[in-house]
Amino acid sequence: MHIMQLMSETNESLFLRVVEAGSLKAAAEQISADPSAVSRKIAALEHRLGVKLLHRSTKRSVPSEAGERFYRGMRRIVDA
Repeated sequence: MHIMQLMSETNESLFLRVVEAGSLKAAAEQISADPSAVSRKIAALEHRLGVKLLHRSTKRSVPSEAGERFYRGMRRIVDA
């Protein structure tokens, strides 16, 4: 695992990466990180916001309704 790359990713940027990659595993592979570490960072973001952002399965991670709104807002900020 490239711990420095994982540490440099904010929880919000990891969330964007997971949504765009389609799964925690695919997002983790992009940054050479362990999927469980990515999952913990997403869980911390969900805890901080007080809302579930992703519906997780063994193969996919798709945004919840709140996650979709958060994604669109974060994407606008990043793209600005």
